[in-house]
Amino acid sequence: MKRIAPLLSVILLVFSCSNFQKKVDAKEALLALNAPRDDAKSTDLKPPIGAKGQIATFLTFQKEDAEQAMNFYIALFENSEIKTVKRWGKDGPAKEGTIMHASFTLNGKLFMCSDSPPIHEWGFTPAVSNYVACESESELEQLFTKLSENGKVLMPLNNYGFSQKFGFVEDQFGVSWQLNLD
Repeated sequence: MKRIAPLLSVILLVFSCSNFQKKVDAKEALLALNAPRDDAKSTDLKPPIGAKGQIATFLTFQKEDAEQAMNFYIALFENSEIKTVKRWGKDGPAKEGTIMHASFTLNGKLFMCSDSPPIHEWGFTPAVSNYVACESESELEQLFTKLSENGKVLMPLNNYGFSQKFGFVEDQFGVSWQLNLD
């Protein structure tokens, strides 16, 4: 009896200090949360467009050419698409049908643009540019050619010591691009 009393005390203490059923339920719930779900297998883990905390490049066009520029860029880069387009109406401050706000991706990176109704004293500047790490020399040369057409070459394709080949252009819309091949 002397041996059973301490053992019985320990058993009673364990059951009185915890609820065994709740531990099992919590463990099952944790396993269920960690189990893969069929409906979540193909879910894109990127935040949706406009999600808090997401940073995107915003291009403000002042010559009513936002749509033309957006389509030009989409055609140049793989994995690119227009996501949303909202147009100015006939009673708006800008020309009817121009872009009030649009979002698009270039190689998966989020961009936004608009046709600004007021003409500002500022425009695009090469001090802020889009940097493209090219995978091949042919990709670099193709992008350089297309982006510099009707634009301006700021630095011709060359080896400047920091890469194999580099070029810096301002495209026909005034947006600057650094193209690099490591």
